[in-house]
Amino acid sequence: MSTKITILGAGHVGSHVARALVAGGVADEIVLIDKRADKAAAQAMDIADAMSFPPSDPVVRAGDYADCADADITVVAIGKAREPGQTRLDLLGDSVRMAHELAGQLRPKGIGGLLISITNPCDIIAGCLQGLLGMDRFRAFGTGTLLDTARLRRVIAEQTGAPRQAVEACVMGEHGDSSMIPFSALRVGGRPAAEVPGFDAARALERTHAIGMDIIEGKGSTEFGIGQSTAFLCRVILTGAKMILPLSVRLEGEYGIRGLNCGVPCAVGRHGVEGIVEIQMTQPEREALLASAAVLDKHTRLANEILAGL
Repeated sequence: MSTKITILGAGHVGSHVARALVAGGVADEIVLIDKRADKAAAQAMDIADAMSFPPSDPVVRAGDYADCADADITVVAIGKAREPGQTRLDLLGDSVRMAHELAGQLRPKGIGGLLISITNPCDIIAGCLQGLLGMDRFRAFGTGTLLDTARLRRVIAEQTGAPRQAVEACVMGEHGDSSMIPFSALRVGGRPAAEVPGFDAARALERTHAIGMDIIEGKGSTEFGIGQSTAFLCRVILTGAKMILPLSVRLEGEYGIRGLNCGVPCAVGRHGVEGIVEIQMTQPEREALLASAAVLDKHTRLANEILAGL
């Protein structure tokens, strides 16, 4: 059975998602859609040029919103990039308005498969799109803290000298500066992280929060990390590999949080999010997660106010 992924937004992030999908042989057809049709076409041609020596031979082309109707996965990568000094939450107003416009264009066409949003602020926009499109919370979700987790694994590997594959860790809460790490569940080579020489919890959290801005200040945008993270998530879904990954899904009582999107461990498979995994945490860790959720709740309310005025 052939597989198809549409990517809405052909800028830095969307094009790198497409490139990572091609390099990994993740889908049979990849369709780039952008308000600037010429840009989407140019990105598709450029990526197609990179396929002379690929692991597979997918179709890469430009398309339109009608392509989302029969896509297995639609990735939303619209929006503005963060400027140096901006938090993801600073993008709220523009991103909410763009999500509202996009939903209006998508509703008549329909979303046939899953919708994965990576537009910042990730948790809030994923929630907006899920609500605006009337989709089930397990079919429309955000990458959430998946990229944060990738950064955390790198930081801990650098601290301890362990390979990244030996680091069992996740970041939870906001995809942003209020995110938290359940260190009590963190393992390095099967051992509690606190027992591993070189491990520094405070430094790991600080670096996990700061890496994104370091990249933006150094080169203007983040793109490779989120591109690879999204492609990996798509591969897990399309192959039905069954993994636990931290994603931003609407919570309905899990972890004591209700009515907003928040990054939590999710069981992921061929049907998208197949369940939310509630891990054991210490009381201070639960309080840190609830504090991050409070930040998300405040800005979700602001997003709803913006939407009410459109």
